[in-house]
Amino acid sequence: MKKIYLPALFLILVLTNQIYRVNAQQKSIAQKVDSVLRLMTLEEKIGQLNQYNDDNEATGPVTLDNDKISQIRNGQVGSLLNTKGTDRVRSFQKVAMESHLKIPLIFGQDVIHGYKTTFPIPLAEACSWDLDAITLSARISATEASASGINWTFAPMVDIARDPRWGRVMEGAGEDPYLGSKIAFARVKGFQGNKLGDTNSVMACAKHFAAYGAAIGGRDYNSVDMSDRLLWEVYLPPFKATVDAGVATFMNSFNDINGVPSTANSYLQRDILKGKWGFKGFVVSDWGSIGEMINHGNVKDGYEAAWSAITAGCDMDMESRNYKNNLVQLVKDKKVPITLIDDAVKRILQKKFEMGLFDDPYKFCNAEREQIELNDPEHAKAARLIASKSIVLLKNDPLPGGAGVGLLPLSKNIKTIAFIGPLVKALKQNKGFWDVEIPGLDSNFIVSQWEGIKNKVGTGTKLLYAKGCGIEGDNKDGFAEAIEIAKQADVIILSIGERRDMSGEAKSRSNINIPGVQEELLKVLLATGKPVVVLINAGRPLVFNYTADNAPAIVYTWWLGSEAGNAIADVLFGDYNPSGKLAITFPLSVGQIPIYYSHFNTGRPAYSDDNHNYNSSYNDLSIFPKYDFGYGLSYTTFEYSNLQLSNKKMKANGQIEVSLNVTNTGKFDGEEIVQLYIRDKVGSICRPVNELKDFQKIKINAGETKIIKFNIDKEKLSFYNQKLQWVAEPGEFELNIGASSKDIRLKDNFELVK
Repeated sequence: MKKIYLPALFLILVLTNQIYRVNAQQKSIAQKVDSVLRLMTLEEKIGQLNQYNDDNEATGPVTLDNDKISQIRNGQVGSLLNTKGTDRVRSFQKVAMESHLKIPLIFGQDVIHGYKTTFPIPLAEACSWDLDAITLSARISATEASASGINWTFAPMVDIARDPRWGRVMEGAGEDPYLGSKIAFARVKGFQGNKLGDTNSVMACAKHFAAYGAAIGGRDYNSVDMSDRLLWEVYLPPFKATVDAGVATFMNSFNDINGVPSTANSYLQRDILKGKWGFKGFVVSDWGSIGEMINHGNVKDGYEAAWSAITAGCDMDMESRNYKNNLVQLVKDKKVPITLIDDAVKRILQKKFEMGLFDDPYKFCNAEREQIELNDPEHAKAARLIASKSIVLLKNDPLPGGAGVGLLPLSKNIKTIAFIGPLVKALKQNKGFWDVEIPGLDSNFIVSQWEGIKNKVGTGTKLLYAKGCGIEGDNKDGFAEAIEIAKQADVIILSIGERRDMSGEAKSRSNINIPGVQEELLKVLLATGKPVVVLINAGRPLVFNYTADNAPAIVYTWWLGSEAGNAIADVLFGDYNPSGKLAITFPLSVGQIPIYYSHFNTGRPAYSDDNHNYNSSYNDLSIFPKYDFGYGLSYTTFEYSNLQLSNKKMKANGQIEVSLNVTNTGKFDGEEIVQLYIRDKVGSICRPVNELKDFQKIKINAGETKIIKFNIDKEKLSFYNQKLQWVAEPGEFELNIGASSKDIRLKDNFELVK
């Protein structure tokens, strides 16, 4: 008996000791925070709530400040943003160490999709539906950023966005709350790593809280007006996922929501985030948003703005200086209780202790490590693979006489390729918006599309180039050269799209067509009779109906980052079989926006474009998108079969196991994203026509069949009712499994019973 139980008893004692040590460590940090707080003057406390921009770079309206150094030395600054490089970080941290209490600074940076190694823009990565790849992308980004002195990234942006006119759609994960929540969780885990305080960890920041992606008219910074039910069911879930992942910080949003600026929205920040969700980190304003409440018209001056923001739960003021200039007087006037100031300071000090900055303020200032991490060849390899996974193949028609085989993949032994377009030889364009400018670093590490193709083809292949036209403007002077080059080739690759800075913050567009005369260039190239592969480079869904209807092959490359050229070449020539699927619906026209798959059916649903008589349709436009959510092609084909449910009735505390077979019926090994949707047929409030509730991305070799299994439980059937109660109502549900929200391959029904 002793041989059986003594090891177990020993294990219990070890685990108990570990738990005690963890608890003691947490108490130790809390005690240290309290001890520092007791030593602080009111001015020093408010200093911790004050964040300044470095003078070198700005990501918002600049406020000139000639005595920034002296303010840091006097303990009046808690954080800096846009400070890059270990030498510069160390110089500022050294000044902070000359202050009365030697409280270290936190250094923040918009590390959105990479630091030096640039990964695909977040919307592109979302199209990979590959959570491991997305986590790895954030992990490498954090490793490089932390090696360069950064402690805090203002990412991930988890705003649900259903309007591609909004420029910041490029920064998120698309239109769906389920997929968005999974990606939000993955990104936080990637940025923060095993634990805060590791030298390769940065604090993540969930933004923008909340509903920024629903800005009216797709205009950046604009108002948001929505019901509480829509807020809870669609826009809040990704934020809750980041809390579940242990996110360190939140950032509130520029927009007002239902008339209350998010910066001063106590319902969002105090009731939901810090109350119902129990968030223990701190909240930072967006750039200058506290002062911008004066423009909103809900406060008259900086004094009222500071009062409104701190009362609502905004802990740190990014760049508006309203806390610095007004909070002392607000406390003296007894408008703001000192307990609110103390709570905000504690939250910030807690993170500084967790990051280990009090133990070693220079722990992220190792210049040798900086050089090693920024030049790690494994980072480029990962960026190349993740970029390949993010590419979406939209069209791959067979050529005449091609025996049903698509134009892609191309043979590496093609005799002559004409590579045409304004983006063929671009370098920095491939990084997309929200890349990081590192002082002293040139763009030579970025792989252009030209270089990627050139490195891929055999020595017997001639690669010809013509620019053809610019991205914008109506100049067609380059058309003639492009046509002559095209006539010499066996195949044409045309690289077109928008500039990298046409999508991003403050980049809203009412016209999201491919700009300039680029589609006209395609038209004259098609007239040569040569096969054309079109690459579309963009940060958002564009409208390109001529291209979609006439080009035989279309590859949506988004902005893929520093390994763009290699990744595109890998896909075009079949070294990577494209597996990406759209995380956002592509409209046929801006007249359809907002358009998304999980809409309600309405009382007069339009099931087709054939009849516009007294139903929910357009008289002059299709109701259907150009490309639906979840859509994406492969070089192989997949057959879905043998759908089985373990039970057709499920009790609230039960589960149904769903299984099906997926067979690779083509000639290429490939990955398929199997998507599970559920429709609640009858609810106490209207339910969407379809809702993504699960997915699996699986590798299946040519000719192979794999059994895929899902579990359906009460959580997957629940929604917010009129009273904002999270409920699953008994009744009949429709199960839809397919390759996209439209391409449903298998269906069945089941019932939730009392």
